[in-house]
Amino acid sequence: MAALRTHLVGAVYQWAVESGFSPFILVDAARPGVQVPPGRVEDGRITLNVDPRAVRNFAIQDEMLSFQARFGGQPFLVSLPIMAVLAIYARENGRGLSFEGEDEPEPPAPATPPTEGAAPRKAPALRRVK
Repeated sequence: MAALRTHLVGAVYQWAVESGFSPFILVDAARPGVQVPPGRVEDGRITLNVDPRAVRNFAIQDEMLSFQARFGGQPFLVSLPIMAVLAIYARENGRGLSFEGEDEPEPPAPATPPTEGAAPRKAPALRRVK
């Protein structure tokens, strides 16, 4: 099942491109699975221009985001888990979404079976009101 963040990043990206804006992403470069040019990382983060005119083969698939870009004239395949995206926004007006402070959701706790001696639950009673 694809994460909500995958759909939100895709939606903001599509909105920015359709509106004629340049979409940028802020990435947590310290997160496992992030492949970005190491010389461009500052304070564990990197901002990337993902405008279609700046990258090739941009793809958001399930839990991953990838594209090809040139850095200092050298081609580089950028690949990162979608959870590493801290923000996506339009460069021209700063509008977009920030995911800072959010992390992967905890899986729901398993239901605990009732303890012995506990009173059985009654079915809810409904009453017709006229």
